[in-house]
Amino acid sequence: MRTIVAGNWKMHKDASTTRALVQELRIGLQGAAEGVEVVIAPPFPFLAVALEEAAGTRVRVAAQNCHEAEQGAFTGEVSAAMLKGMGVQHCIIGHSERRQYFGETDQRVHLKIQALLKHGITPIYCCGESRSEREAGQHFDVVRVQMKTALGELSTAQMKDVVIAYEPVWAIGTGLTASNEQAQEMHAHIRSLLATHGADVSEVVPILYGGSCKPDNAAGIFAQPDVNGGLIGGAALVAEQFLAIISAASKA
Repeated sequence: MRTIVAGNWKMHKDASTTRALVQELRIGLQGAAEGVEVVIAPPFPFLAVALEEAAGTRVRVAAQNCHEAEQGAFTGEVSAAMLKGMGVQHCIIGHSERRQYFGETDQRVHLKIQALLKHGITPIYCCGESRSEREAGQHFDVVRVQMKTALGELSTAQMKDVVIAYEPVWAIGTGLTASNEQAQEMHAHIRSLLATHGADVSEVVPILYGGSCKPDNAAGIFAQPDVNGGLIGGAALVAEQFLAIISAASKA
């Protein structure tokens, strides 16, 4: 099963610091962590810079979002076709911040995933529960409904081209951290949900952990049998930290 360590830069960096960070990653990955697929997700304005610096390297470039329409009067939006034309290979969809701040629903996320798959771009689909949902014991049901709505209508072939990222929303920027056991428990649940699309789907679809994964906890998280990598936030903005996480993934 392939391992992807995806770095989501959110609304950080500028053109020069994006270029410098990709250069640092390119140098740091030379001859190291060969079994790990590395994906970075800079903001839209810096995709071209990242693609230029990553060309011919192991670093893949993702967008942080896209619009579901092929084209149209959607000022400020970017389509999957536009991303494909640039050379973008992955796209993060359904991130908890998109849900919280922009009212993104799983119904709309489903349409975005379909648009990305149509253009051969790998969706990194985010799902996960809030603190109140976790404390109410609803976390398994929340993730089940999210996945059913966003992914339920995909074919077996389409499902094999999707990456899942589990985001315990309560462990992002709160000072709280999911234990290794909590991460494994939810990842195993997600894998069981993937199995409804077929055993071969559950075996090949990577499931990333996206809740404050850092160099000091990455090894323990990645050692869990159903964790295949991480959707990294703040630590992905510092080459040394991101490379340490990538190294941990290669040893898991």
